[in-house]
Amino acid sequence: MNNIFNLENIPFSLDEEVMEKLASSKNVLIERVVSFGQITDRNTWYEQSRSEFVLLLQGEARIGYANGEEEHLSKGDYLIIPAHVRHRVDYTSTEPVCIWLTVFF
Repeated sequence: MNNIFNLENIPFSLDEEVMEKLASSKNVLIERVVSFGQITDRNTWYEQSRSEFVLLLQGEARIGYANGEEEHLSKGDYLIIPAHVRHRVDYTSTEPVCIWLTVFF
């Protein structure tokens, strides 16, 4: 059995957040993401071909959009980022670390 909150095998010495594929099919990808202070470079934007459901299970985070809007997320908050919407991660907490559940569809 697996537990979404188990962080025993997470290498916190990395400079990048840790992404783990939990399940996938032709049209859906489900991942657990663990962030511990990582943010997106200021000159970089994510613009994915699929919509993304984002659920913050632990921690605090902030998502910025190219249009200047921001989403502040706390434990239990979720949002849907439509396909082709430019966005980036502007903040992730380190204590506690952020645990995200993402579903691309």
